[in-house]
Amino acid sequence: MSMTHGETVMQKPIGDYARYMKMLLPVDIPATYPLKAGLEDVASAADIRKGVVAFRDFLHIFCERLITDGHTVAVTKKTRNPNDYPFLHYVNHLLIDIGYQGKLAVDGGSLLLTQIPSFTDPKNKTPVYRQADVLRFLSFCGLNFSGIDLDADVVTLSQEWPLSVSYPERPVLALGLKALAIAEMELRTERRYSNDDYLLRCDWWLIREGETDTLAVLEDYLHPLPAKIRQFILSLHKRHTDMGMATAISKRDGLHIAYAKTKTGGRVLTQRELYDKRLWEFALSMKHGHCLVVRAKKADKYADMIADFPPLLRDKIKQGYGCDRKRGERCQGGCQGIRIALDEGILGIRREIEMWLDNELA
Repeated sequence: MSMTHGETVMQKPIGDYARYMKMLLPVDIPATYPLKAGLEDVASAADIRKGVVAFRDFLHIFCERLITDGHTVAVTKKTRNPNDYPFLHYVNHLLIDIGYQGKLAVDGGSLLLTQIPSFTDPKNKTPVYRQADVLRFLSFCGLNFSGIDLDADVVTLSQEWPLSVSYPERPVLALGLKALAIAEMELRTERRYSNDDYLLRCDWWLIREGETDTLAVLEDYLHPLPAKIRQFILSLHKRHTDMGMATAISKRDGLHIAYAKTKTGGRVLTQRELYDKRLWEFALSMKHGHCLVVRAKKADKYADMIADFPPLLRDKIKQGYGCDRKRGERCQGGCQGIRIALDEGILGIRREIEMWLDNELA
C-alpha cells in the first residue's frame, strides 16, 4: 500500500509525526522469547533481549526530542507523501549502518565502525550538509560518538578510525541494535524501500523465532485507545478468528492488521497474499489514526439488513468504496476501503458493525 497517490499537501510538523511514531513502538516486549538462528554469535539471548528493550526505550527519548526540538533539523514541505521526512530516513540508515557494520567491543558496550555506507554510498547517501545534523541530534538523544568532533563547523568522519558508538545510559543497547540491524538487513522478507524506517519502530518480532502473534500485535496497536474501544475490537478479533478467518500483518505505511477468508484444503498463503485478499483491517496511519477499514462488496445482498442502521453508517455502506477523485472528491484513500474511526462514536454502533462484518463474511 502506498501513500503517494494523493494530492500534494503540506506535511505536519515532524513533532506531530514523532507522536505518531511513538504509537508504532512496541509496548509489551516479553522478558523471554526464542531468537532466530544466526543471532547467537552476537551475544547471549538474554543480553540481546535486554538490548532490544534498551533500544526501544531510546527511541522513546528520540521521539520526545523530535517533539520538542525536531523543528531545528526538519522543516515541513509540500509533498504527495506526508510520511516522507528525509531526516528520519537519514537517521534510520545511519543506525542500521552502526548496528550492521559495527563490530562489538570486547565488553559489548559499544560498536566500532570503519565505514558508514549511508554517508558514502551514492545509492543510499545522506547529504554531507546533513551528516552533522544527524550525528548531533543522536548525540542530543544520548548516543556517544567517540572519535568525531561534533562541535566542529564541518564534521570530519575520517580523522580517527575506528569510530566508537555507545549509549552510556544503558550500554546493553549496542547488543540490541546489532541484532535488530542484522534482522533488518538479512531477515526481513518484505520488500525494503529506501524510505522505510522500520528500525525506528524497534520491530522485535523480526528477531523472534516463530510466527508473529497477531493478538499481541493487535493489543500493542490498541494500547493508546480507551478501554471500552479496546475490548470491542478484541471481541471482533476473537469473533472472526473463531469463524476461521486468517490474519495478516503489514507494516508498510503504518500498521495494518488484516482479516481474510481463505478456502480450506488449499495451499498456505503468504502474508502478502492474505493481505491482498483482506475483507477488512484495523489500520494506523499518520493521516487517519486508528481506523477500521472495510472493503465491502456485498451491500446489495443485505440492503434490507442495513435499512435500519444509523444514517451515516448506512450511507457509507451504500456508497461503497473506490477512488475519491472519480467521485469528484479529493483523494482521501477511499480506494482502500470504507473507513470507520476507532473513537467513542464506534461504541454506539457496535452491534451494527458486527452485523455488517458478519454479512460481508457470509
